[in-house]
Amino acid sequence: MIRRLTALTLSTLLLAGTCLAEPMLQSDVVVAAPVVTVGDMFADAGALAEVGLFRAPQPGTTGIVPLADVRAAANRAGLTGFNPAGLEAVRVTRSATLVDEALLNELITADLTARGILRQGMSADTLFSQPIAAINAEAVAEPAKIVSLRYLPGTGAFTARFVVAGYEQPLDLTGTIEVMIEVPHLVSSLAAGTVLAPEHLEMRAVPLRFAEPTGIVGVEDIVGQSLSRQSREGMMLKASDVQTPMLISKSDLVTIYFRKGPMTLSVKGQALTSATPGKPVQVLNLMSKRVISATALAAGAVEVSHDPLAIAGL
Repeated sequence: MIRRLTALTLSTLLLAGTCLAEPMLQSDVVVAAPVVTVGDMFADAGALAEVGLFRAPQPGTTGIVPLADVRAAANRAGLTGFNPAGLEAVRVTRSATLVDEALLNELITADLTARGILRQGMSADTLFSQPIAAINAEAVAEPAKIVSLRYLPGTGAFTARFVVAGYEQPLDLTGTIEVMIEVPHLVSSLAAGTVLAPEHLEMRAVPLRFAEPTGIVGVEDIVGQSLSRQSREGMMLKASDVQTPMLISKSDLVTIYFRKGPMTLSVKGQALTSATPGKPVQVLNLMSKRVISATALAAGAVEVSHDPLAIAGL
């Protein structure tokens, strides 16, 4: 009698344990893959967790699955019993990654960069022939990728084919690409002769077709150079807008030097022209009132040649 009671008690406990271990149906399920598994639908799914039940809805959409359909799919998967948790249906949502014009433009830019068409400081401004509605792609590391791109630099026209995760048909697009390049612009209006410093400049993107004909310069090319003319705020700088700073300016008082061996002669003068380092400059000898030709040596200093006639004129 005692043995029968013990066996009955054990049996009851085992049945109770089985009921407690039954997978429990979940009311809201979010999946990323194209197939909903037992583990997605049920808590404590056990060994059947990776078994597929049915196809998930399209990325970015939600479907309602009636309890009867859940039971049928569970039976086919080998799950004969579960706790329905009082539910009559389950809400299944498939997560998605948005593929929009911005992402497609990034892919085009990356392709042109890899091919050497876009260099440092350049970017691509893509204009599609038709507006592109955002696409819900699978939530994967690479929701879209470019398969082919044909680009005509002369006209800017392009044709491109993309594949989008979760979609069998490729996405074919056309349009134009405006290649942009960052070039220095003035942040304020400056007078002619101003020696440019980094704080005078900011980089702005302009179409390459506008910048190329006038000559593209970088910050390193113009910092330390002087403006060749009065320049306004926001002006794009070209190579012709700058020059080597004047070492000697017209009307500057200078010292005129003549050197030969250990001998050095000097006299005061006034510059009649301007000159950059090492360039010719016309100078008036303030004592003899003679105009002589010299070479700009340093700020406030010029040097005459070793020509005896130049010495006589000094």
